[in-house]
Amino acid sequence: MTARRRWIGKAAALLLVLAAAAAIAVRAASTLATPGTAEAPETVRVTRRDVGRVIRATGVIKPAIGAEVRVGSRVSGVVTRLHVRVGDVVRAGDLLAEIDARELRARCDDAAAALRVAEANLAYATADLARRRQLHADALLPPSDLDLSERAAAVAAQQRAQAAATLDFATTQLSYARIVAPMAGVVASVSTQEGETVAASFAAPTFLTLLDLARLEVRAYVDETDIGRIHRGQDATFTVDTYGDTSFAGRVTTIYPQAEIRDNVVNYVAVIRFTQSADRMVRPEMTAAVRLPLEVRSGVLALPLRAVRQDGTQTHVLVRRGEGFVRRAVRLGARDDGYGEIVDGVAEGDEVAIGGREGA
Repeated sequence: MTARRRWIGKAAALLLVLAAAAAIAVRAASTLATPGTAEAPETVRVTRRDVGRVIRATGVIKPAIGAEVRVGSRVSGVVTRLHVRVGDVVRAGDLLAEIDARELRARCDDAAAALRVAEANLAYATADLARRRQLHADALLPPSDLDLSERAAAVAAQQRAQAAATLDFATTQLSYARIVAPMAGVVASVSTQEGETVAASFAAPTFLTLLDLARLEVRAYVDETDIGRIHRGQDATFTVDTYGDTSFAGRVTTIYPQAEIRDNVVNYVAVIRFTQSADRMVRPEMTAAVRLPLEVRSGVLALPLRAVRQDGTQTHVLVRRGEGFVRRAVRLGARDDGYGEIVDGVAEGDEVAIGGREGA
């Protein structure tokens, strides 16, 4: 009787173990096969996209050559009026600042008076020369006196030309008291305020800096192992942190021949020109994540590489069929960092599992 009870106890324990194992198996199967549950595998659809090898680099947004201009003064004096502030948009020729021009205006008036005197002297010398030539023609004036009159008229003409040049110089200096914008752009900085005295002796003091935001470029730092595959005219894309969902298109225009060593890593600068967007305005010194595509295949069927599974020598994916998934052998083509081209095995729109266990 005791042996029979011992046998019944072992049988009951075995049945409990088998029941628990069956429950676990049923739960695991339902987890992968039933969509919408919290533990269901993540899926992705087969779509068409561009796939290819990509060179990645870090870049910085910089003004192109000529896009940033430091505007200064060519004359000395006190700044009487500043017409712009930081952030103002100006056009070429707009008035930016004015310098006290009383001394320059006085010099201009003095030069104008000197010109009038020279013109009067020239008129008298010309008339006197005409009279003396008539007297010489009537044999009433010796040749030496005629020579003196011709010399006086020539000197008067040169004095008039000198006075006119002096007036032009004084007028030009007076125009420098009005500082105008040499190009269209945005006022990036202002370094001189109203009431300050500027001295333009050896170098023009900087009043403000103008920046043309329409002429920016990306300076991408490409590793020395990749620079040999980059060439002028190559297409490129980049993103900036402030517009993470927007990709900007550009083109490589220049590759600097001189290397830049940063943290003991040799990099070469590839300049990428792009067209500024009106609603996505990038600004200087922004950090750019640059992508330089190589051997790109456009519009091919693609899947994330983490959806592709390897079983020995065979590559396959799990495709949804009804409430579960079936195994489908596929062949990969081109690939990049995150996606691979699917040459055959699936169709566009198929739903493929990324997570979960195989064989459900």
